[in-house]
Amino acid sequence: MEFKSELNDKLEKEVVAFLNNREGGILYIGLNDAGHPMGSMDLDATQLKIADRIKNNILPATLGLFDVTTEVIENVEVVKVIVSSGLEKPYYIRKMCMSPSGCYMRVGTSSQQMSTSIIDELYGKRIHTTLRNILAPRQDLTFA
Repeated sequence: MEFKSELNDKLEKEVVAFLNNREGGILYIGLNDAGHPMGSMDLDATQLKIADRIKNNILPATLGLFDVTTEVIENVEVVKVIVSSGLEKPYYIRKMCMSPSGCYMRVGTSSQQMSTSIIDELYGKRIHTTLRNILAPRQDLTFA
C-alpha cells in the first residue's frame, strides 16, 4: 500500500512497481504518509487523469489490471487505485523504455529500480502467446 498526498509525477513509477510485484498493490491519492486525508480534490478529474496516465504511459498494455475508485476515509473521499499483478512482466514507463530507469519493483514499502539482469530474467519468462503468435488449428484455408 502506498499513500500520496496529491497526484504527482511519481504515479507511473508506483503503478509499474505494483504491476511487477507478485501481489499488486493499492495506491491512495489524497492521504499523507500517516494515512490521514489531506483535504478535498476534484475526484472526477483526478480519476480520469490517473486512468489516462496509466493507460498511455505504461507498457505492456495495462487495461484490465487496474481500477480507479474512491473511498471515504475519516469522512473525506480520496482516490483509490487498485493495481493487480501483471502477467507480462516487466512493465515499464513508456518514455524510459525497458531499462533500469523505466522498470521498478516493490522492495518492502519502497519502489526500486530493477537491475538489467532482473529485467532480462522477467522478459525471458514472459508468455509470448499473443493472438498473432498463436497458430490457427485449421491451416487448410482457401479463398476458392
